[in-house]
Amino acid sequence: MSRNATSSALPSSPLRLLVRAKTLLLLACAGAALSAAGCQKQQAAEKKLPVVVTTQTVVLANYAPRTSLTGVIAARTLNNLSFRVGGRVAERLVDVGQHVDQGAVLARIDPQEQESDLRSAQADLDAAQAQLTQAAATYQRQKTLLSQGFTTRREFDTANQTLKVSQGSVDAAQSALANAKENLSYTELKAGAAGVITARQVEAGQVVQAAQTVFTIAEDGDRDAVFNVHETLVAQTPPSPAVTITLLSDPQIRAVGKVREISPAVDTQSGSIRVKVGIPDTPAGMPLGAAVIGTVSARSVKAILLPWQALTSTAGKPAVWIVDPSSKAVATAPVDVLAFDSGIVVVDKGLQEGQSVVTAGGQLLSPGQRIEVAGANQ
Repeated sequence: MSRNATSSALPSSPLRLLVRAKTLLLLACAGAALSAAGCQKQQAAEKKLPVVVTTQTVVLANYAPRTSLTGVIAARTLNNLSFRVGGRVAERLVDVGQHVDQGAVLARIDPQEQESDLRSAQADLDAAQAQLTQAAATYQRQKTLLSQGFTTRREFDTANQTLKVSQGSVDAAQSALANAKENLSYTELKAGAAGVITARQVEAGQVVQAAQTVFTIAEDGDRDAVFNVHETLVAQTPPSPAVTITLLSDPQIRAVGKVREISPAVDTQSGSIRVKVGIPDTPAGMPLGAAVIGTVSARSVKAILLPWQALTSTAGKPAVWIVDPSSKAVATAPVDVLAFDSGIVVVDKGLQEGQSVVTAGGQLLSPGQRIEVAGANQ
């Protein structure tokens, strides 16, 4: 039996050798294929085309930052109107937002007390005039008797003095009557100038005191645009700048004004300064309370202006890609940004004139990578 087992195992040895040979052959082919693929990738990497970008040559330019703030149209002159006499408000004839003409009656108070004072003053005047008439007749009689020698000088002087006192009483009564008439006229509150009612503090039936504010009126005429400006912007703005005022709801309505008043104190809560810009010949489309945008240019400075696409970052700080003119390789250069404006970034430090900066295509770059310039703005 051992002889048969030995004879059956012998034929399998050539098969094993054949399988091993085929396996080795396949492994060799796979290794060759991998090696060829690696060579192809290396050759492809060596033949990689440079990234096409656009560049701009660094030049210094004058930059005048433009600042725009939102404000409101306000009246140049606001008047607080009040009654000169106290009493109960009998009638209110106007409301907030209503336009009134000069001399228009705005409200009335109950004139009963003033009418009573007027009647009393008139009665005092009548009595004083009656006394004056009697004193004048006595004086004339004493004068005639003195000339005829039928009276004494003392009686004549007494009559003369009584006449003068009566005349003074009449003058005082006439003045009191004029005051009573004037006080009666004060029961009607009239507009001192044409304008728009902006505030109302009383209602009919309310008792008011003399000099208590009843209405606030914005007089007609040139208007102001009022802005709350940060104190640093006020310091950077040239004196007496021209301010372009644009209506927020309709940018087609514009006007040019001049700074008329700058508040000397800083608001403690907002840290801003109130600035009033006078608008001569204010357009009719800018009514009181309308929201406007004021634009002003600050002092001009030397800076580098680049399109915002040129800006990238390195280590979390602003930077740009600069191009080596000899090797066409790129590298990042940190920069100090002075301001961001519409479509541009203003660079203060970090670049020198004559350097070439990538303005488009920078998102595809890496340090040391070669580029090809498709266009340059010189």
